[in-house]
Amino acid sequence: MGPHPAVAAIRLAVRRALHDILNEHQASGPTPHERPPSPLVLVACSGGADSMALASALAFEAPKLGIRAGGVTVDHGLQDGSDLRADEVVLRLRELGLDPAESIAVIVGREGGPEAAARDARYAALDACAARHGATAVLLGHTRDDQAETVLLGLARGSGTRSLSGMAAVSGADGRYRRPFLQLDRQTARKACMVQSLPVWDDPHNADPAYTRSRLRHEGLPALEKALGKGVVEALARTAQLSRDDADALDSWASQAETAVRDATGLLECAKLYALPPAVRRRILRRAAIEAGAPAGSLFARHIEELDRLITGWRGQGAINLPGKVVAQRQGGRLVIRQG
Repeated sequence: MGPHPAVAAIRLAVRRALHDILNEHQASGPTPHERPPSPLVLVACSGGADSMALASALAFEAPKLGIRAGGVTVDHGLQDGSDLRADEVVLRLRELGLDPAESIAVIVGREGGPEAAARDARYAALDACAARHGATAVLLGHTRDDQAETVLLGLARGSGTRSLSGMAAVSGADGRYRRPFLQLDRQTARKACMVQSLPVWDDPHNADPAYTRSRLRHEGLPALEKALGKGVVEALARTAQLSRDDADALDSWASQAETAVRDATGLLECAKLYALPPAVRRRILRRAAIEAGAPAGSLFARHIEELDRLITGWRGQGAINLPGKVVAQRQGGRLVIRQG
């Protein structure tokens, strides 16, 4: 008798991700005749149902492919006893057979709000951990439900196609981060934990209405499903993939067009920018602002629209202040974006 359908589903998703990682690792070997060392894959585990299901599937599938498997949990220090819970997660990871298994404590700042600051601190810790252990990849337990929430948050911010594309299955430097569960719902992961008797911890922040994502999860999405019927989550996940395909194509176009709209000194020429389709032009403007020092996470659609008006609605207006103390102004038919 085979495993429970939920367990089979999560194992299949992880197996596919590991096959991709292994193929890429072997292709990057020194020479065709030298076999690269066995790759190490880490799982980022909070102790919640999604990441515990992911950890158990990694522990089951990795040895069959000759892959070393480890785990890491990040202690954000935002709740009393968080260090003890992190220690418990490490113990569970070790019981699954994951090695190395460790906890990393971080200090969460305030920039961008509590959710963004916690995310930034978490990814910085995961990057450092992966580099320290020489890990080829880090698995993240984001599900189809998380993807739907991300798309709705992007829609609310009005940040364009890239924002609507949600989370990528592969992201980060050299494709470090992998999300095998983006096609699985949250309930499948929870069911897999239940049938395997895996203890899970439900983070109270996930139910705290002070957090935007929590309100969306417990109020927004249920209201949408009540009004529109079941299938909203699946439809939003499909929207993410379609938007990602479109955004990738437009990013590629913008990258190719950027060289042609700069003069010999590297400044952007307004007339040439004006001739481009708006979606391509705005991507070039956003990239130029980031290169000048504007933090990508603080650069919103309204900022890019103001920049765009220097090209399409020029009336002699003055300089525009952007996040990161970046200033943009039009000078002699050129767009100058620099630190103020």
